Order: sequence, then structure tokens, then C-alpha cells
Amino acid sequence: MAPNDKLRDKLRDALPRSPKSASRRNFVKALGAAGVALPALAMLPRWGFADDVAAYANAAIGWKQFAGQTITLAGAIHPWSNAIVPLLPDFTKLTGINLVTDFRLETTYLGALPIQLNRHDSTPDVFMFTTYGQGISGGWVEPLNAYYADKSLTDPGWYDENDILKTARAFPLWRDGERYAIPITSEAVTLFINGEALAAKNLAVPQTFEALLATANAIKTDEMSGIAMRAQAGGNSSVPAMAFLFSYGGAMVDDNKAAFGSPEAIAAIEMYGQLLRQAGPGGVSGYEWYHVLDDFLQRRTAMAIDSSNFATDISNPAKSHVAGKAMFAAFPHVVGRTSVPFMSHWQACINSRSRNKRAAFLFLLWATSKPTSMRTAAAGLATTRVSAWSSQGFKKAFGAQAAEAALTNLQNADVERAKAILFHPQSRPILDAFMIGVNEVVSGTRPAKIAMTNAAEKANAVIRG
Repeated sequence: MAPNDKLRDKLRDALPRSPKSASRRNFVKALGAAGVALPALAMLPRWGFADDVAAYANAAIGWKQFAGQTITLAGAIHPWSNAIVPLLPDFTKLTGINLVTDFRLETTYLGALPIQLNRHDSTPDVFMFTTYGQGISGGWVEPLNAYYADKSLTDPGWYDENDILKTARAFPLWRDGERYAIPITSEAVTLFINGEALAAKNLAVPQTFEALLATANAIKTDEMSGIAMRAQAGGNSSVPAMAFLFSYGGAMVDDNKAAFGSPEAIAAIEMYGQLLRQAGPGGVSGYEWYHVLDDFLQRRTAMAIDSSNFATDISNPAKSHVAGKAMFAAFPHVVGRTSVPFMSHWQACINSRSRNKRAAFLFLLWATSKPTSMRTAAAGLATTRVSAWSSQGFKKAFGAQAAEAALTNLQNADVERAKAILFHPQSRPILDAFMIGVNEVVSGTRPAKIAMTNAAEKANAVIRG
């Protein structure tokens, strides 16, 4: 089967089955550490707006109904912000709504946002969000089902939720069926390989974890580690390790208890530790995502496992020494099991204290619509739209093989297992406890059984309060 045929079939499978079905990063230099004010957008690349007016005019939506209002958009410096910011003046032309933007380094943003929301500030009106459960229980985020049902705000036929990936449709659904967020990106843990390094050893792409370990040890040299993954003792580093845990049959949270002291979890993290102890780079116990990406771009590691959104940087000749030589593959699996990569969707929410909620919803509708998604996808953004994933612009910017691997991993992912940890009200301390245990295994401080049992006990103490 030709690559494009495979991608077409994966996209077909990614579609929701019926209207009722449940429905990184660039380096931080991209926009700078300070908030981006709208007047500065004139310096950013722009797309022609006139050619796209008809795509929005076809919607039965009064785009100008909130003209003159101003909304604040906040988020992390991220591929989504890089892709959407150049288009914001076009949103203002279409709607008459003014935008003020505040994008910061991810760690700075994620630390500051809960403080801002907890003191009931009316801004930001719209914000990128990850700690969904905390936001809902704290009353910080606005429920959205009524906005979707409002015919003056939403044209369901034009917006076409059936075009949204199944995982993205299911992701924001809360246990009561309410939606408090709109997904804005799609990503799944993916295996990246330096094709030249693999060919030099005449090795095949590893499909199982045992093969991954053997390949990592065989491919490493004095100048190049065999594999790089995150291992820093903090929750932000947990993404690849959770993919191992899920694929071994484990769960992060089960019945409101931390479950990573289970035999499956211990086996998964023991393999994770073996890989990095035997074939990882020096100092890997301090690695975050940017260390992993930089090592792969600079040919300092032969393989890496992390977010599928790394593909745009990996394939960019201006940044990457492996552009055109990298391979993108399905996440490995345990013999006799199907792989279960960790997946997630960055989401955007409306502040429950916002004074401009309807204008804010109109912005989110525009930002995640088909025509806007086609434009952001052409910049390499992995959106939530099937039509955008299948577009030539996206395949050129992201890479056909990278898109195929990402879709395979999204299809194999378990949305509910991911949501169980991501949406838990205590997700951050649970993830921190988990990664402290993983870090101890990677550094060789403690064996996996002791480290992960202790980590689960610490997390459960937090859950119990």
C-alpha cells in the first residue's frame, strides 16, 4: 500500500462513526519569553485573507455581532500559538473583535495561570489549558454545551464536528456529558529514528520493547546515544513513561487511586530505566522534552521517543541535522499486546469570570473551524481536523510518514486512560510523584519495585488529602 493510501485509510478510521459518537513544539525562541501584543503581529508572516472570506461567509453566523469587544488570549509558546498568532488580524477583520495576546514560556505560563484563575480574574477570556479536572472543580472554566446549541453562535453544518478526530471529540467530554473546553491540537507519543544510523548497522525499525532495547544498545556510539527520553523528576516529563506504562497494561489512576505500583507499571518502568541506563545519554536523569529534541536534531542520539509534534522541527533543515533522514514509527509494544501510546490534545477554555464569553466562544469556533485549521495545518500544526490532516499543505509541512505514524499512535491510544490522569483534580502532584519514582529507576537510585511502590503511596496520600 502506498504511503498516501495508508494515510487516507487511517484518516477514514479516525472519523467519528456517527454524530452521536463521543466525541512541541518549537524551541522557546519562537515568540520570545514576553507576552505578544497584537500590534507586533505586523512583523509576523501573514496569509492572504481575501481568498478565504468566502469560507467563513458560508456560515450562518453573525460574525460581526460582537464588534468592538476586546478579548484576551493567553497560552504557552507552542506550535499552536506559532500557527494561530499570524492569523489573528484576520479574525479581527472578520468579526470586529479585538485581541490582546499573552503567550509565555510553557513552565511560566502553567505556573501562573492557576493563581490568576483562582483569584477570579476576568481575564484571560480564552486560555490554553491542561489541568481540566482542577479547572472544573474550581469553577474556573465555562461549560460550553449551551454555546454549541445556540444557533446565533454556531452553524453545526458549517462547523462539522464529524470532521474532528474521534479522540478529539471524546477528549473534552466530562463525566456529566458537558464540555468545558475545545481541543486545539493532537499529539501522541511517537518513535523517532535517525535513518542513517539505523542503516549503518543494518537494523530494522524496532517494533517491540525488547527489540527497542537491543537496537538502542547496538546503535549507540561514543558520539551518539542509542535513545533519549525524558526522565526529569517532575510531572512535565511524564509523557513517554506513561506510554510505556499503558502499553504494559497498566494505568496511572484507577478507581481514584494511583495505580503505578502495579506489576505492569513496575515492569514498564524497569524497561524504561534499562533503556536509559544502558543506552541513554549522559545526564539523562535531568532530561526534559527540549533536551530530547535537541539531541535528536543535533545527531547526538540515534532514537528518541516523545510527542509527534516534534516532527515539524525534525524535518526543518534550518533547525535539524537529520532533516530528510529521520524516520517516524509506531510506538513499540509488548509481545502479545497492542501498543497503547499516551496521547493528548491541548485544549482551550473560556474563563467562567469573563465579561465577553460569547465573543470568546466565537473566537474558539473560528480558531478550530475547517478553514482556519487548513491554514494552521499548512504551517505544520497537528490540528484536530481530519480534513486538515489529509491536506497537501499539512503533509508537506509535517511529513507524510510522520503524519501516518502519529495517526497510528492516536488510533492505538486509550483516551479514557489518558483522561483519568490528565483530568484528575490532583493530576499535578500525582504526576510529580510518578516521575520522582521513574527518575530514581533511571538514575539507578532504587529498583523499580521499590521506587514505583513508594511513588504510588505518596500519590495516594495526596489523593486522600
